[in-house]
Amino acid sequence: MNAETGTSAQTGTRAQTGTTADWLQRYDDSAITVFGVPGLVLDHGSGCTVWDVEGRAYLDLLSGIAVNSLGHAHPDLVAALSRQVGQLVHVSNFFTTPAQVSAAERVLELAAAPPGSGVFFCNSGSEAVEAAIKLSRRTGRSRIVALEGAFHGRTTGAVALTHKAAYRDPFEPLIPDVHHVPPDDVGALRAALDERTAMLILEPVQGEAGVRPLSTDYLRAARELTTEVGALLVVDEIQTGIARTGSWFAHQQRGIVPDAMTLAKGLGGGVPIGALVTFGPEVTGLLAAGQHGSTFGGNPLACAAALTVLDTIERDGLVAHAQRAGDRLARAITALEHPMVREIRGRGLLRAIALREPCAAAVALAAREAGFLVNPVAPDAIRLAPPLVVTDDELDRLVTALPTILDSAAARSTP
Repeated sequence: MNAETGTSAQTGTRAQTGTTADWLQRYDDSAITVFGVPGLVLDHGSGCTVWDVEGRAYLDLLSGIAVNSLGHAHPDLVAALSRQVGQLVHVSNFFTTPAQVSAAERVLELAAAPPGSGVFFCNSGSEAVEAAIKLSRRTGRSRIVALEGAFHGRTTGAVALTHKAAYRDPFEPLIPDVHHVPPDDVGALRAALDERTAMLILEPVQGEAGVRPLSTDYLRAARELTTEVGALLVVDEIQTGIARTGSWFAHQQRGIVPDAMTLAKGLGGGVPIGALVTFGPEVTGLLAAGQHGSTFGGNPLACAAALTVLDTIERDGLVAHAQRAGDRLARAITALEHPMVREIRGRGLLRAIALREPCAAAVALAAREAGFLVNPVAPDAIRLAPPLVVTDDELDRLVTALPTILDSAAARSTP
């Protein structure tokens, strides 16, 4: 940051003026504060680094909760969006665009979806889940099975599938006939599924539950059991998809093919976009013309972003990088043998540092003070979901700093 001009060297744009306290007061005066008090007021970013309005730099190891796949201000994404803005930003869905068609084709190709599969583009993960709910209702059934610990969004349909009571209770009555079962319990799953079940929805790695992968045996049993009773198997890949876990989609590592898949987060690299992907003509045909829609869904700007993200991930080998870098990071943190660390969970570049004590909030604060952005996803777990472009050197900076961060947090948490 140029102190005299207030111009960001990274972006070439003029920084906003005002202290963090000033901006937070204006936020409190103008926003519906459903997110609580923001921890920072961020001004700009480049690569895996962001700067706040007072010029402090932070290594972003959360990437907008697994959203900024290519980091910040990636030149390819900036160029693609600039071109699209100068061409078309929005058209109604009375029409289509080359960007929308090409993005749908690319998603189906990477998902290895069979002929007759399809993509419905929307604007968020919650909207993708809402589309999945409507898809399941078209089977003529209404019972939905989800997992304890699940997070599928906060719109009224999606929050009924989400398990956390604090998200659900204030908005009851929710849609009926939703049943939650323990994860990785095949017996409980078998008991919950029957000929009344419209769909089973699950996350291959439960992100908001603390980055907890479901076992391969469980996922394969889910596929077999849903097939037996004629229910849809829907995998929620909103957080785990788009190379985040070391394959294009996490379910591909387990050898299963779902009936449908929800996407969002990393698909647009920061531009809002979600998708419902159906596998095969029988499932695709459940939703007929006029039975669902979205004004902004599939708009050319978002689809141009998605195409660029997918092409860049493939060109730069970021699927394999996510797997290798994530495994390397897990080994390095484990090798520290710090007494506060119980285990490292997750896959690829979606990881959790599981702590022996419920001090995750203190750890996240100490990390931020040391220049690292991480997330206390559970009282005893820190979530790491850095941009897929993160380097070994950047991850090593965290590993080097982590003992001091943990010790500082422990000191704060000691009565």
